[in-house]
Amino acid sequence: MSSCDEECCHGDGRDTPLTEMYGSNAFSNAMMRERLPVNIYREVVAVQNGEKELSPQVADVVATAMRDWAVEKGATHYTHWFHPLTGLTAEKHDAFISPTGDGRILLEFSGKELIKGEPDASSFPSGGLRATFEARGYTAWDVTSPAFLKQDKTGVTLCIPTAFISYYGHALDKKVPLLKSIDALSKQAIRVLRALGNETSKRVFPTVGPEQEYFLVEKEFYDRRPDLMLTGRTVFGALPAKGQELEDHYFGAIKERVADFMRELNYELWKVGIPAKTQHNEVAPNQFEIAPIYSNSSTAVDANQLVMETLHSVASRHGLEALIHEKPFAGVNGSGKHNNWSVSTDDGVNLFDPGENPESNARFLLFATAVVEAVDRYALLLRSSAATAANEFRLGANEAPPAIISIFFGGALTEIFDNIAEGKSSGKSAANSQIKIGVTSLPALPKDVSDRNRTSPFAFTGNKFEFRMVGSSQSIATPNTYLNVALAEVLSGYADKLEALPAGSGKNEAIQSIIRESYKAHKKVVFNGNGYAEEWLREAERRGLPNIKSAPDALQVLSRSETIALFERHGVFSREECESRCHIYLEKYSKQVNIEAGVTIDLVQRYIFPVATSAAASFAGDAAALASVGANNTAPAKRAKKIADISGELYDETAKLEAVLAEAQALEEPFAQAKAYAGKVKPAMEAVRLRADALEKIVPKNEWPFPGYEELLFKL
Repeated sequence: MSSCDEECCHGDGRDTPLTEMYGSNAFSNAMMRERLPVNIYREVVAVQNGEKELSPQVADVVATAMRDWAVEKGATHYTHWFHPLTGLTAEKHDAFISPTGDGRILLEFSGKELIKGEPDASSFPSGGLRATFEARGYTAWDVTSPAFLKQDKTGVTLCIPTAFISYYGHALDKKVPLLKSIDALSKQAIRVLRALGNETSKRVFPTVGPEQEYFLVEKEFYDRRPDLMLTGRTVFGALPAKGQELEDHYFGAIKERVADFMRELNYELWKVGIPAKTQHNEVAPNQFEIAPIYSNSSTAVDANQLVMETLHSVASRHGLEALIHEKPFAGVNGSGKHNNWSVSTDDGVNLFDPGENPESNARFLLFATAVVEAVDRYALLLRSSAATAANEFRLGANEAPPAIISIFFGGALTEIFDNIAEGKSSGKSAANSQIKIGVTSLPALPKDVSDRNRTSPFAFTGNKFEFRMVGSSQSIATPNTYLNVALAEVLSGYADKLEALPAGSGKNEAIQSIIRESYKAHKKVVFNGNGYAEEWLREAERRGLPNIKSAPDALQVLSRSETIALFERHGVFSREECESRCHIYLEKYSKQVNIEAGVTIDLVQRYIFPVATSAAASFAGDAAALASVGANNTAPAKRAKKIADISGELYDETAKLEAVLAEAQALEEPFAQAKAYAGKVKPAMEAVRLRADALEKIVPKNEWPFPGYEELLFKL
């Protein structure tokens, strides 16, 4: 694909103005406004805003318009596209055709088919909500997220974003809880806004802009790495002499081949209305990032899943493979998905915007205080939202935040809140300052309210909070669901206090009191320093902040009675739904580590042992040949012995891994099994890796069975 400029995007043999191409494959509100009768379009918007339910009559009209649009674009099938608890997406394709009985067909798509689908629910993870013999499940159209077209070599498919529930109404997906959490947050935030005197805003919604990090590698090398293909990461791999220590890749010039990939990636995303905005080289070699403009949470979740799918499909067309695992390569940066989260009203007010004078902006101070309280009270819940087997490799180093949940505010904002808590004057405004560079040809730059902290898991970055703990391969639905519920709970308490004030009493004093008392009680979670420092670990412990490094330990919070009560109170999860997710996530953790351990054993036995044995024999043969002619045979003899010694250690450690793996596999209780995988199997795998990587350093490179880190990280 060739290049894009500001006016046109040239690709697939077409020259299309960017403004016309953008969103051309999305049945967005703009497309609906074009194709639906005015009264029907208004009905749909009212449904999107939560003002009424979708009627069958309106659904029929929308379905006809959607079908006509999709067929004009070449679609032959439609699918209800949903987010099961695998963390991926799922789809079952149905053709538009309907036989007429005389050998012909009609192209039909009814409102009933738009609203409701029936995929098999028995084979998706349900944590006990569905038995294998209970197959029925339903998908329901999510009106808040636009339908879109998928185009590939097989044709064009209309994809309808949907929720996925069981026959008894249990949520079997990540979308239903997210939508419920949005409603819960809106309800409580509107209560607080009304108490503050806002009578115009009707709804509040969270917005999200996820920054997606990923690696690119040559498809040829990927296909020769069974560990990458089966687990998404390298279970073996010795670091090359050069890694990322020169920091020369970060924001560096983008190679032409990568730029070509990025151009096509942008083109495919823009077509379905995903506002891909920023792209750059990340810190590690062959690591990159793409970030969209913010959108509402429901749309952002769908869009991010599409971004991950599109990364893979576009990469394959360029002879590349996109790696989205949190730590595909040991010893260099892992990949995260920085979840930039904010909350706005339907009339355009960002509740986290400090404005020109944050110290006197009561609305900002109140909502920011609520976030501090929510993060402190529900730190374990937020930690659990990023608790996966893959993310364990990433957290705590290489620009990933530590497992301790804390908030970064920056010096100026922290001073404002500290002054309020202590009843002092706020002093000089934190806003409207400038950085003067001291060169007449360079302008003075407006200075943000706070700096940025790359070691903080939850950092305020101007008018939003950046939850940096989320892993690159995760669905962002779960972290945002938990954030929304945690904030809704705190705002509910604030609203209760404000609404209970007697008529004519001092509202400003009450607001000041809420901010002061809440911040004083929860300021221990505010930390502006280096999250990697050993001093912070000790200080966090002194403050009583949890430091849960193990994913299984973090996931246990989902089974606690207080967590279940929180979700039930806001109508997001029932007890059964909450407990099922704990079961599913623990089971997924165990399955992932089990696969990785199996791959580790397989690669050692089938690839590394034969190569190491052959190399040792070859060097021993060289030593014998040299000795037979009276030459010095010390070097090859020592090398043969070193390979043999490490191979012996590798054999022993592999046997230990097999033993602890068998013990873990025999356990049936999900938490006990996950703990065994975390505490015994993973360390045993690392012991095997240590020996295998040592062998890679001394076995001749042309004999090593896999492409090494030099090829994977530096060749594109």
